[in-house]
Amino acid sequence: MMRNRFLVAGVGVCLAIAVAGCGSSKKKTATTATTTQTAASAYAPATTTTKSTAKSTTKTSTRSTAAVKTAAKPPTSAPKPAPSQATGKVIVVKAAKVGSLGTILVNESGRTLYTYAPDNRSRVTCTGGCAATWPPLVIPNGATVKASGEVKQSLLGSDPDPEGGRVVTYNGWPLYTFVADSGPGMASGQGIFLNGGYWYVITPAGQVIH
Repeated sequence: MMRNRFLVAGVGVCLAIAVAGCGSSKKKTATTATTTQTAASAYAPATTTTKSTAKSTTKTSTRSTAAVKTAAKPPTSAPKPAPSQATGKVIVVKAAKVGSLGTILVNESGRTLYTYAPDNRSRVTCTGGCAATWPPLVIPNGATVKASGEVKQSLLGSDPDPEGGRVVTYNGWPLYTFVADSGPGMASGQGIFLNGGYWYVITPAGQVIH
């Protein structure tokens, strides 16, 4: 009788333990599931943010690259060159009374203009060292020559300069200034023999004064 009671009590204890064990297992399983879900939820936003950041970085990089390529492209058309500074410039030949020579040709600054006998009223022959002493009255590209006062426009012209450009002529004679004339009203080069020939002034009528 006593032995049977112990057996029954033992079976009851085992059942209680078993029930408790099952409950604990369920709780553990539920806890584990909850923990897994929580962990998954915690990582999900981070993954989305990473993808979003990566897309944003890629777009920014693409735009930056496009901007660099656009900036590096050469202009579709080259800028137009600036017009020559001589364009529209006017070389003025005037007449002025200089000492006992009377009225003769001068440049726009009033300096006396000379003819060179070796030119022979046909071409420019004063070049090199000669031109350094007797600077020719040159016409820049695009410039025009204009008569003033008693000077006749019909007698004005130009001859090619062997050193480049063109030289103003009057009645066929190339015109030069003289470095020894320090200013207007001087004609220290009149009638002198220098640089291989004689130098003479010329009147508005186109006459060389010897």
